[in-house]
Amino acid sequence: MTTRTIQKIITGTTQYDGAGVKLVRVIGHADVKEFDPFLMLDAFDSNDPADYIKGFPFHPHRGIETVTYLIHGDIEHRDSLGNKGNILDGCCQWMTAGSGIMHQEMPKATERMLGVQLWLNLPRSYKMTHPQYRDISSAMIPKIQEENCTIGIISGHYLQTSGAIQGDYVKTLFLDVEMTAGSKWRLELEKEATLFIYIVEGAGYFDLEGQTPIEQRKAVLMGKGEEFFAQASEKGLRFLLFSGQPLKEPIAWGGPIVMNTHQELQQAFQEIEKGTFITKI
Repeated sequence: MTTRTIQKIITGTTQYDGAGVKLVRVIGHADVKEFDPFLMLDAFDSNDPADYIKGFPFHPHRGIETVTYLIHGDIEHRDSLGNKGNILDGCCQWMTAGSGIMHQEMPKATERMLGVQLWLNLPRSYKMTHPQYRDISSAMIPKIQEENCTIGIISGHYLQTSGAIQGDYVKTLFLDVEMTAGSKWRLELEKEATLFIYIVEGAGYFDLEGQTPIEQRKAVLMGKGEEFFAQASEKGLRFLLFSGQPLKEPIAWGGPIVMNTHQELQQAFQEIEKGTFITKI
């Protein structure tokens, strides 16, 4: 069995998005080929509401899915379909933008805002699918307790347990893995699937050679292989794991819109200008 090795370590860059939300853009435009089918990962971790309280007022999306996972925090959301609610501690929101949606995400002041938002590309044949929301409460996320390790299954399967969602358009494995100091964990998966992790807390080793531990707030892209290996440092380790088969399709990306051709991209922006992007707000 081939064990995956580290292909790239990414720190990301601090950016301000929305109406002035401070976040770390872990992966983005420059990384789409290596991280296919994943487009973007934004991470946020703050004890200061001034970093995020301005939020993300109404804005459009088309051609992607956004997956927002909160470890701690409170984000109020509304959209053009009439959905509204709050994403709270341990909850996930899986939004399929499809043919077009307008939504807003407005974080509320809390003791700590900790989480990520992942952008998942939609295949060409589903770019214009009907938009929808899936609100996944913490109670809906199975948690597998193993020796020195707890695995939360947001999406996909782990061993014989199904996660809260599977991914209708791109089968996605999304795990929240917590490990005690010094513990080891292995995961078998399809050899050609893209796999990367984001370290939320602590530090760990992700190569059998066991070199310098990789610290929190870094992403690690793994090479191809049939097994993923992780070992926690003496600090312990918590990381989010993302895996899916690459789409290998052309990408035309403009702001919140991701299509396959420049013409499709221009059409989307023309519809936004004309007010025909969606049927209602």
